[in-house]
Amino acid sequence: MRTRLRDRVAASDPGLMRLTAGLRTVGAIALALAVLALLGADVTHLVTGAMAAMAATFAIREKQRRRQAVTLAVGLPVALAMVALAALLHTRIVLGDVFFVVLIFCAVYGRRFGDRGTALGLIAFQVYFLSLFVGATVPELPELCGVIAVAFLCSAVVRFAVVPATPAGVLQRLREAFRARLAQLVSAQIELLDAGPEGVDKALEAVREGTARLHETALMIQARLEEGTPDEAAARLVQRRIADAEITAERLGLLLLSARSAERADTLTLHLPGAPAPSMGRLPGPDEAVATLRRDLQALRTLVERTGDEVTGTALAHVRNRLLGYRDEEHLPAASPAVQDVFRGVGEAARAVLGLRLALGGPQDESDDTPATARSREELDAEDAAIDAGEEAGDEERPTGLRRPTTRAAIQVTVGSSLAIVGGEFLSSQRWYWAVLTCWIVFINTASTGEILVKGYRRLLGTVLGVVAGLVLAGLVGHHTWTAFALVLVFVFAMFYTAPLSYTLMSFFVTAALGLLYMLLHTYSPSVLVLRVEETALGALCGIVAAALVLPVRTDRRTDELLVTVLQRLCDVTESAVDQLSGGPAADLLDRARDLDQALGDLRAATQPLTHPITPLRARRDTARYVVALLETCAYHARSLAATAELLPTHPSIAADPRLRGAMRRTVRNIEAIAGRVAGERPDATIATGPSIASLLEPGAAGGPRYGRITGRVLRHLERLDEAVTGLGRPLGVPVATPKR
Repeated sequence: MRTRLRDRVAASDPGLMRLTAGLRTVGAIALALAVLALLGADVTHLVTGAMAAMAATFAIREKQRRRQAVTLAVGLPVALAMVALAALLHTRIVLGDVFFVVLIFCAVYGRRFGDRGTALGLIAFQVYFLSLFVGATVPELPELCGVIAVAFLCSAVVRFAVVPATPAGVLQRLREAFRARLAQLVSAQIELLDAGPEGVDKALEAVREGTARLHETALMIQARLEEGTPDEAAARLVQRRIADAEITAERLGLLLLSARSAERADTLTLHLPGAPAPSMGRLPGPDEAVATLRRDLQALRTLVERTGDEVTGTALAHVRNRLLGYRDEEHLPAASPAVQDVFRGVGEAARAVLGLRLALGGPQDESDDTPATARSREELDAEDAAIDAGEEAGDEERPTGLRRPTTRAAIQVTVGSSLAIVGGEFLSSQRWYWAVLTCWIVFINTASTGEILVKGYRRLLGTVLGVVAGLVLAGLVGHHTWTAFALVLVFVFAMFYTAPLSYTLMSFFVTAALGLLYMLLHTYSPSVLVLRVEETALGALCGIVAAALVLPVRTDRRTDELLVTVLQRLCDVTESAVDQLSGGPAADLLDRARDLDQALGDLRAATQPLTHPITPLRARRDTARYVVALLETCAYHARSLAATAELLPTHPSIAADPRLRGAMRRTVRNIEAIAGRVAGERPDATIATGPSIASLLEPGAAGGPRYGRITGRVLRHLERLDEAVTGLGRPLGVPVATPKR
């Protein structure tokens, strides 16, 4: 029971990052409140300390503890300077507004200097805003500086002593999350195996969601490998094993779907949200084979779930040996070819789980190994020995001047904040800064007008709901100071825990907590909370106007740029993998596949304004979803080709075939044609079609002997990739050239 509960927590919050962020922030605030209360601070100083501790905690995003400590140490004098300037400019309204605008520009522009520049900019902005919130004045300056120093010290204590998080520890928890999500995906595949006609769509949706969650965790692990592993060879080993496990798990789902379908299932089915399940019936073959498959899928889930010392034992070794035996043709049960393919998929998945366990847990007991298991271990050892440091990534050309995203965003948010200051003064000469805060926030992590529009809408919705909650809570709590602070801590934790999941929920908890803080400062009234909604709406509107009129980046342009990047990286991965499979030199394929996945993730995020439920352009929404799903299909096959190519030097059943290079020329040319058409560089580009990839390598085809040296799996990936690339033509408006007879 404890293991299952732990796995559920690990799967719902990979790396426990949301939990860590929430506990750190709440812990820093609670410790600051406790210290300040012991020092006899009044309510205003308690609120200042709480907000300063929160700013000092959430602003720092660096992964290395030493860099975190340096940023926190540098952030304290920055915070003290901001509160001092706010106090000095308290009575100089115009000069204070001008400085606030300059500060906003510098804080946003500082993002170009990496995590530290971003953190210092956030600290500077938040502390200056805090000073406006509590009305900092020169006579109070010494006490306020002392309160902020205590808040930063408490933040450091909680970060480094109470809730520590080392890169290696975070990576370990992410690996546990990957294992838990892999087990959940296998459970979903078992449900798909058993689903009746009425439950197929629901079971398929569970497999689709489990596949996406597993891929998300794999990307999170890859982002942490450099800091969380002792050397580059160890990082590449973990990267390869994670990629193998992800690919084999997704392939197992496709094979199972194909076995239940009348024909081989399209990979797109697992990537297109809401896509109906193909026509499915009873699993073909004898009942004994179906029962054996169900048993072995359950056994595979058990292998994935067991960790550490739980992997020992004769019974578990027997299960592992049986599953690995399906990699040999003579061990496959009597069944239809489609069902036998599923058994092969189970064998490959068991091999991936074994490789993952060896990479993460070291050598295992080999006393009960069968010949099939011993062969799998030898293959894994040979692959591990072949890992080298790889290639150094070349420097990419980066935009300069006004084309640089940080410069453009700094100018946009400066203009938007200026408008928010002017408009906010008309609404309230005392609380105009709420409009500025909203304008600032809607520009964080956004890159197009559409993204800013969606974020502004979500913040306004969360604020309205939070105002309602604030009115109710203020009436219930009354003037019980510590009850109010306890609720604030609960809301702060909820804010950080839900932030990656729902921006609307985060805004709700922020506004509800602010209602309680207003009450503590004796400035609470229903009109104040209504004013908060008005200022939020004004700030969001100013942000949208600035984004639309000042150096605008339209959503279409942004998505087109990202689409071209995805296509270029898809072409790079495909061409490099096929070149290696054709006998070319080794390349750093998994890193290139990771770059493709990251570019696809950026495109998926950028299309959210187009796929949002409230968008009136339904046809456009469906097209965007279809294109992203097709690209995810392409990325899956490209990842699989890259993983197979990396096995080439050590895997006995995979050998180079020079004909592959010629067979893939059409696919690569089609990818380049689509990219050129989207970028506007090749308006007359068309997609070429012709014989299937497999037919080009059939016996008797010109150019060489039978293709027995190339596995059927490689051919299937090449064929499906070619089909998916051709399928991109219709939604993107690239015509398909009619082949000459």
